[in-house]
Amino acid sequence: MPAIVKLQLSLETLAEAISSLDLSEKRQLQELIEQQIFEAEEALYKDDAETLVEIQAVRIEYKMVSQ
Repeated sequence: MPAIVKLQLSLETLAEAISSLDLSEKRQLQELIEQQIFEAEEALYKDDAETLVEIQAVRIEYKMVSQ
C-alpha cells in the first residue's frame, strides 16, 4: 500500500517546486490536476438538481435516438 503524506505549503513554495520540474514531470502533474478537477466538478454536478435533470434528459434522448 502506498504511503500517504499530507503537506501544507504556500502557493509560492508550490510554484517554485513546480518550476523545478522537467517538462515530463510537469505534464504528469497537469494530468493529475486535471483528473482532480474533473472529479471535483463531477461531485458538484451530482449535488446539483438542475444538472441531474439535464443529465437524465440527455440519457433519455440518447436511448430514443439509439433505438
